Amino acid sequence: MVSSRRSVADASTLTGWFKSTYSGGDQGECLEVARGHATVPVRDTKATNGPALTFSAQGWSRFITAVKDSEFPT
Repeated sequence: MVSSRRSVADASTLTGWFKSTYSGGDQGECLEVARGHATVPVRDTKATNGPALTFSAQGWSRFITAVKDSEFPT
């Protein structure tokens, strides 16, 4: 299911997808994350059959912390 290239070709093959409650829902800029996998799959909400990127749990946690700490310029 998850390739060594850090992606999944068809994200709909994975289960456990959820969208953050902080998401506006209708902005068209949402990501979904799936629980219960060895890696953390992330996909575009609008492309449920499209690809998903996968991250290590540590890498995803670091990314979330960086976002919360406003480490990315807008």
